[in-house]
Amino acid sequence: MFKTIITLVVGLVALGTFAQNVEFDKSNFKEDKDGFKNAKENLKEGDGYYSQGPGFYKNAIAPYEKAQAFNPNNAELNFRLGECYLSSTTKEKAKDVLERALRLNASINPKVHYLLGQAYHLEMNWDKAIAEFSIFQKSAMSNNDQYLMQDVRMRIDQCYHGKDLVKSPIRVFVDNLGDKVNTKYNEYGAVISADESVMIFTARRPNSTGGKIDPDINENFEDVYMSTKQEDGGWSKSVNIGEPVNTSNHDSNSGLSADGQKLLVYIGKSGYGDIFESNLEGDKWAKPESLGKNINTKDYHESSACYSPDGNTLYFVSNKPEGLGDHDIYMSTKDEKGKWGPSKNLGPTINTKYSEEGVYMHPDGKTLYFSSQGHESMGGFDIFKSVFDEKTESWSKPKNIGYPVNTTEDDVFFVISANGRHGYYTSSDNGYGLRDLIMVTFLGEEKPVILNNEDNLLASITAPVKETVVAPVVEVNEAQLTILKGVITDALTNRVLEADIEIVDNSKSVVIAMFKSNSSTGKYLVSLPAGKNYGIAVKKEGYLFHSENFDIPAAAAFQEVNKDVELKNLAVGSKIVLKNIFFDTDKASLRDESTAELNRLIKLLNDVPTLNIELSGHTDSQGTETYNQVLSEKRAKAVVNYLTNAGVSKERLKSAGYGEMQPISTNETKEGRQLNRRTEFKVLSL
Repeated sequence: MFKTIITLVVGLVALGTFAQNVEFDKSNFKEDKDGFKNAKENLKEGDGYYSQGPGFYKNAIAPYEKAQAFNPNNAELNFRLGECYLSSTTKEKAKDVLERALRLNASINPKVHYLLGQAYHLEMNWDKAIAEFSIFQKSAMSNNDQYLMQDVRMRIDQCYHGKDLVKSPIRVFVDNLGDKVNTKYNEYGAVISADESVMIFTARRPNSTGGKIDPDINENFEDVYMSTKQEDGGWSKSVNIGEPVNTSNHDSNSGLSADGQKLLVYIGKSGYGDIFESNLEGDKWAKPESLGKNINTKDYHESSACYSPDGNTLYFVSNKPEGLGDHDIYMSTKDEKGKWGPSKNLGPTINTKYSEEGVYMHPDGKTLYFSSQGHESMGGFDIFKSVFDEKTESWSKPKNIGYPVNTTEDDVFFVISANGRHGYYTSSDNGYGLRDLIMVTFLGEEKPVILNNEDNLLASITAPVKETVVAPVVEVNEAQLTILKGVITDALTNRVLEADIEIVDNSKSVVIAMFKSNSSTGKYLVSLPAGKNYGIAVKKEGYLFHSENFDIPAAAAFQEVNKDVELKNLAVGSKIVLKNIFFDTDKASLRDESTAELNRLIKLLNDVPTLNIELSGHTDSQGTETYNQVLSEKRAKAVVNYLTNAGVSKERLKSAGYGEMQPISTNETKEGRQLNRRTEFKVLSL
């Protein structure tokens, strides 16, 4: 009994000793003077980094840890070490030392509750985080610190949002892109081409073009890197894309056009900078050019931007003073001269009093993804999406895309493949380094489990009733758009060509976008959001233009179409199908959707005044041979009449009807018959 009492007393003394704050004073360490001397030196070194601000906190960790190993019971050291951990890749270590600091000295610093709230928040201990933030909130209110009060309110709200979001996680695979892309340094801001074949991103690595350290944040300067999709579905080892995009300053990618031919680049210093544009000329990126004064400001921070799929609208982020919060999302459209017009704030539906960042417009042209500290974030920046309604000209309420894609860390710079299956974003959670690039695969809703009828389970064991029940199919929601891509070549030599690609809204007879194929590869890619009748024209001087038609219903599912185009030389005997000439059923009256194609033909005839052509009509084999012959002749004449009414000399035009006599496909299928119903023109003389 006496021994037990002695043991209890010793334990209480030890507990009391543990709970006491031990200052770094030599009188407390008389028996280890050398250890104390080394610890003081480590403490001084750590304090030197700590005093320089958050950018240097990570450097203070090592000397602080050495000092703490010698004296683990100093409240101030534990407090500072915890704050440093929260600015590092080892944030999970912060909780223990902050709790220790509070036990050692309950009045160490009111900020300990703010930091401890962050530590609990990171591990999704929502209630403890709210409690600590609430304690600190009283301190902030007593000091009338408006910024801190707003920040703490935001963090408390995020905890409540987090409690709700983790109850209904979305079905996804979340995968780090691996060591071919990520390193122990910062990688972030990935952008992809619409077909997911190219990825460009920013990294802060020691081998940056300038090889310098940013003195404000104590990190390497930014450079732009690239990786390409491999046959096995993985990504190639990333490479620095070099000069002139990368300079001795900060160079960060921001947006990539759907075809991968235009790159938006952020160039500037920490705290402020501008958005520039670089064009891919063959296999080399051109020197970036500023987007102009309607996008960039002199003293503020234009941090990120993206294109609409047609390239005519720019969405960008800026902290210029007329915004609703810290950083807001704006938009600008091109004018008739191809210059970016005045910018417009997207308004309070999208922007909050906090920061928005990492804006991305999906290739469907209506779904906007962005990150925000506001709305219903569960911690730091979360990823949200909003859909634009053309009828009401308004954005839908932003929706958090869900946990576990969004975490209690910053989740930013989200982009998604055209088919909606894969997303790419930046996260600080459990990666190779400070920030890593992550791929998320969306699995859709879980297929419900359907059990056999209860009566069957109670049926006679000797004569069981068997019933096969098929669960309904659950589909992953895919974007409603068509990706058209291929290679443009010379039909005779097979040489790749750089050609102009014109996209027309046939219902309005308006050119809605212009692109070029790559001069080195001949590759092109265009994104065609559902709900329009598109005319596609491929043009190059010295060649006949090539046309395609895509009439895509509003509810059409995603599809990727490969279409190689062989341009024919402007030579006698050459002929092409005019795929955007439309007639009413069984009639020879031209529909309005034909206007753009007809005007394109008129331009060709005006540009080459010696060109004489034959316009011919063709049908499928349905109906009588006589009926088809007459209909084809009438349709050819209708085209000739349109051209002559537009001023083309009648002597240069010949009309011919061939009925069903010259099929280019089978008449046994719907698709084949559609190809046979066509209007052609052939070069007769030059």
